Amino acid sequence: MKPVGKTIMERIEDTYAEAFDGIYSRILITAERGLTHEDTRGPRIEYDPLRFVAYRSTSTPSTVVGRLEAGVEKWMPGERTPDGREGVVLQYWGMFDNNKPVEGQAEKFFKEMSIRIRQDILSAAGGTTRVFDWMRGEDRAGAICHIDTEERVGRCGGGYETFSTEYGKEIITIPLMSGDDFKIDRDIGIGLGVSGANFWIMCDSPKSGRLAGNEVIRAMKCVRGVITPFYSCPSGSTTENYKPIGPPTNYRFCPTLKNKITDSKVPEGVKSIPEIVIDGVDLPTVKEAMKVGISAALEVKGVVAISAGNYEGKLGRYKIGLRDLFV
Repeated sequence: MKPVGKTIMERIEDTYAEAFDGIYSRILITAERGLTHEDTRGPRIEYDPLRFVAYRSTSTPSTVVGRLEAGVEKWMPGERTPDGREGVVLQYWGMFDNNKPVEGQAEKFFKEMSIRIRQDILSAAGGTTRVFDWMRGEDRAGAICHIDTEERVGRCGGGYETFSTEYGKEIITIPLMSGDDFKIDRDIGIGLGVSGANFWIMCDSPKSGRLAGNEVIRAMKCVRGVITPFYSCPSGSTTENYKPIGPPTNYRFCPTLKNKITDSKVPEGVKSIPEIVIDGVDLPTVKEAMKVGISAALEVKGVVAISAGNYEGKLGRYKIGLRDLFV
């Protein structure tokens, strides 16, 4: 591949993003949507059970506070799902420590994930949702372990849950008061991927920052296997720690503080710095998403430069050079 032209490379700072090992799982949720045309055009997502549970179960908290972070990977048409209904693929992520046993970390991870399944999917939006493991193909071959969902999800049936083979899978069925049954794969795969990669979009105004962030997220949806857990994040964090909340905002890069603090690092002419955080199933996938996202950002009027957050190489095992993505 030929290098990108010099003018574009000059807009990409010669720096790198740090990224980390992360433990993750991918699931597919399907549901009976039952929407009217007006519902699909309105802002009230509670009319759409699939959107409702997708956004509800992937919201806060995050790995910054020692919990999970999550996001929507892609929306699926009915012809590509096991039960023929429309669906959505979600990813859940937690931090991974190479110095600790995998099994204990996987159990802790799924304990957190199971709360979201029970409270945000099973118990919400009318009762037609189903959960399928989506760690399949090359992802499933790379899973570091598998979790039996019976104890932390299946037992919501109060002893009346049943086990069967459906859709070519072992399925747990849980009866619901709504008259429907909740179904979930008994086996959920857990994988090891790359989390916390990022890049910053230096923009000449908050408006161009919002537009650039939206365009980047839209473009990156074509990359399979990644999520942006904060979509376009307005508040990158520092390595400092304020005990009640964890890391505070990266105040040195807040444009509104440029003329108020002595150690501001906001470049001249920059009035907005959205951060795009990326989690992905492996390093090549994360790099591909970063390249696609940066390319999309550079097409937006008002984008001055591209940079990234790093911590002098002291935290992340991976160091992804921004310019290297285009060589």
